[in-house]
Amino acid sequence: MLEGIRVIDFTNYLPGPFATLRLADLGAEIIKVEPPGGDPARQTGMSQNRDGIVFQANNRQKKSITLNLKEKDGLETALKLISNADVVIESFRPGVMGKLGLGFEDVHKVKPDIVYCSISGYGQKGLLSGLGNHDINYMALSGVLAQLKDKQGKPVHPSITFADYLGGYAANERILAGLVSRFLTGKGSYHSISITDQLVSLLGNHVMVEKEMGEGTGIPVLNGSIIAYALYETLDGRFMSMGALEPKFWENFCMVHGRKDWIRAHFSKTDESNPIYQEVKAIFKSKPFFEWIEFAQKVDCCMAPVLEIGELAENPYFKEKELIFTSSWGDCQVKMHSDLAQEHVAGPPKIGEHKNEILNSILI
Repeated sequence: MLEGIRVIDFTNYLPGPFATLRLADLGAEIIKVEPPGGDPARQTGMSQNRDGIVFQANNRQKKSITLNLKEKDGLETALKLISNADVVIESFRPGVMGKLGLGFEDVHKVKPDIVYCSISGYGQKGLLSGLGNHDINYMALSGVLAQLKDKQGKPVHPSITFADYLGGYAANERILAGLVSRFLTGKGSYHSISITDQLVSLLGNHVMVEKEMGEGTGIPVLNGSIIAYALYETLDGRFMSMGALEPKFWENFCMVHGRKDWIRAHFSKTDESNPIYQEVKAIFKSKPFFEWIEFAQKVDCCMAPVLEIGELAENPYFKEKELIFTSSWGDCQVKMHSDLAQEHVAGPPKIGEHKNEILNSILI
């Protein structure tokens, strides 16, 4: 779908590379501009005989060239690349690209219809914009981390960097909107993505509920406070998710267990003083995890297992889609778009691997 679109990628680590990976899997040509030492992600989460896992997981289907942007030759080459491109994406601290001579105003002079996207933690201007921070900080400041608490009210440290990935999604949304606008108007555009702001955009329901009800954990029926929408432990210490909000799904669950009397308790609380909640918990603890998985596939009641990462590849749902695949270069990769076939997938590039090819393309 994006064949013929050239993206000059000045990003490092995760949000930007994740964004351009998704664009690459849609057919865009991604030219990754790395410093002479390479993207620091090449040393993040080291794996045997390869670059770091963070780099390996987010940079397939890309071409690499190394440039020292602080030197005249590096800057001139970068501008030539941009003059033959459709999109620029960068994730330096605010103002860095401008100091290098690669800010939007500089780039606009050589490529007026460029779609230019900057990803940062707090935006390009204003309070906090000059501070260095990471995913956990954006999660904390945005209010999203406060939605992940244990029973004692302590925030749980997530083992996935939600903010970084959401920043990548948001950058792609704006880049694609910019490309549509360019098609309609012939004009380029600038897009500033604040990762923290994108997290706050997830909290529309939460903000309204808090203002109107004083409740800081969002829609009550979705926050684990009712028995039909909760997590339950199985006999062997695993967990199942129940999401039976609609009456028909809750009734299906109740009736298959011969408990018509539970139906009236559909929206009752997950409170230890609730006798039906105690009975439902006991039902879940009466069977092992694999039996509940079979149950969830047979009984239409909005139930799914809480799978571990190592179980995904062999799970029938994901296996059917080949969502997790063994690459031709020997590691496990995850498709960005499960409905699209992938053919001739190129591995993550070596540092500067495509320098000659890229330079030749801008000299033609």
